[in-house]
Parts: sequence; C-alpha cells; structure tokens
Amino acid sequence: MAETNQNANKKMKRALLLLNAIFLTIGACGGPMVMRLYFIHGGNRVWLPSWLVTGGWPINFIPLLVTYFLRRRKEGPAAKLYFMGRPVFVAATVIGILTGLDNYLYAYGIAYLPVSTSSLVLASQLAFTAVFAFLLVKQKFTPYSINAIALLTIGAGVLALHSSSDRPDGESSKEYFMGFFMTVAAAVLYGFILPLVEMTYKKARQALTYTLVLEIQVVMCFFATVFCTIGMAFNKDFKVIPREAREFGLGETTYYVVLVFNGLTGQGFFLGAIGVIFTSSSLLCAIIIAVLLPMTEILAVIFFKEKFTAEKGVSLVLSLWGFVSYFYGELKHSKEKSETQTPETEMAVDISVTTPS
Repeated sequence: MAETNQNANKKMKRALLLLNAIFLTIGACGGPMVMRLYFIHGGNRVWLPSWLVTGGWPINFIPLLVTYFLRRRKEGPAAKLYFMGRPVFVAATVIGILTGLDNYLYAYGIAYLPVSTSSLVLASQLAFTAVFAFLLVKQKFTPYSINAIALLTIGAGVLALHSSSDRPDGESSKEYFMGFFMTVAAAVLYGFILPLVEMTYKKARQALTYTLVLEIQVVMCFFATVFCTIGMAFNKDFKVIPREAREFGLGETTYYVVLVFNGLTGQGFFLGAIGVIFTSSSLLCAIIIAVLLPMTEILAVIFFKEKFTAEKGVSLVLSLWGFVSYFYGELKHSKEKSETQTPETEMAVDISVTTPS
C-alpha cells in the first residue's frame, strides 16, 4: 500500500511539474512577443505593460473557487476558505512588491531592445539565481549544473559585447543602452526573487499544497499590480490609454486584445515559475527560463524580422549546450540515486517534498 501511494505521489508530482512547465513556456515565449508587439505598433508607455504582466491576477480565483467548493462538498461548513498563514502572507507581499519593480525594469528593456536581444540578455538571470539559491536555500550543485550555468552566462556575455549592432532604427544610443542595463537589472532582481520564493516554501511552517501555491500567486501578483498602479497613476497612463488605442498601428480593437493577452501570458509565466519551484527548485525554474529564451529569440526573428547575427547564433548554441548538460547531469544523478536508495529512504524523500522543512 505504501509503495502504491509513493508511486501515485511521484506521478502527481511529475504531472504538476509538466503542467507548470507548460504554463511557464507559454508565458516566457508569448509574454515578450506580445509586449514587443505593443511597443513596435505605437505603444509608448512603460508602466502600463508593467502593470499588465501581473494585472491578470484575478483569473487565479477560478481554480481557487473550484478547489474550495470541492472541499466544502467533502468537509461541509468546516472547510477552510483559504490556507495561507500570516508569515507566508507577509513574505508573498514583499516578493510581490519586488516583482512589481522587476516588471518595470523588464518592460523598460523590452521597450528599447529587440526581443531577440533582450531574451538572450535575460539568460544571465540563471547565474544570479544560482548564486542566490546557494545563499538562501543552500542549493547543491553538480559539475553538470555548474557547466550549464557557465555556458548560459557566457552566451549572454557574448551577446552583450556586440549588442549595439542590432539597435532599432531611430533609437538613440542612450535609449538602447538604458534598455540594455535595465534588462540586466531585471535579470539580477528576478534571479533573487526565484530563490526567495523557494525559501518562503521551506520556511512556511505549514503544509505546502498546490492550493497554497495558488494563494501565494494571488497575493504576489496583487501587490505587484498595486506597485505598478501607483506608477501608472503618477505617470498619468490611465488617461492616455483611449488615445493610444485609437492611434495603435493595428487598430483600436487589436490594441485591447494585445493588452488582454499581455495579462494572460504574464499569469502563465508567474504561475508556471512558482509551480516549478513547488515541484522542484528555483534553479530548475531558472534553467527552464534560460532554455526558453533562445526559443523566444527564434520566434522574434520569424515574426518581427529581427536580425539574426553571428553573436546571437553563438549565444543560442551555448544556451542549448548548457540545457543539454544540465539535464544529462540530472538524468544521470536520478539514475544513480534510484540504484542506491532503498524503498524506505525513497518514502522519506517523497514525504519531505510535501511537508515544511
């Protein structure tokens, strides 16, 4: 019976990891494309797309309400409306405010950099995630993971050394380099946020469930949106939206469709990110994001006709090499682990995943 439950837990964990990886893929690839579409066809606000990245947070109430009514059917009036305790709420609030700042830095970079360039610059986030994961959650590294981090970081560095050659027409050097450095700052900050989420899970002092993960998502995105709402108010973005919609290059209706999809892809990204951390680690989340960035670059070359320079080609190859190195190491480690573990130790490992440390 214990072995059956163990196998069921493993299958559920893998299914959740796959589901959240899909959400992360949609957000990581679709988000920059939709946001860049806003900028290249006449959108010129920065706080507005920053707000949209997390502004779709109410959509998370749909699965939360479904799970609540299922609990109520089973447990009756005694069913809890929410599970989040005060410490987790405070941590999610702080992370949310930091996320709001990161949204602004990210949107500023997208405004002035081609998607292909900004995507590869953001690959440097992996190195920062690795450092902060080591400091905050004592992440263990293997030669393969270190090799992957080095390759992905070098790939971003190669691009950085020869980045000015793809500056969009009509854009000043100052705007381009401000966008470049804002993107680097976004990578550093999000490299800190991912391990911070993992540390919140480890220090939660309460049972960690996927429902709680959804609640954390709501709180994080709510406070990130509040942060960006204040920025929009000071910048008077709300007053500009109707005029910007009328002048949008693809039409007024398409303008609002772009805004909606910006919000949806943002939720996919954040839910996927914290879900992957829940089922695995912040380092794996950063690895997946780094691997998806070259895919985004290819999409930008196809749909936005952006230049595919030799430096981008080298960066792409190094990124894919790092991806293969990491997962080869993980598969090798898992195989060695399964050969040495007894059923009792496997059960102990499985239980530790779903309970606070």
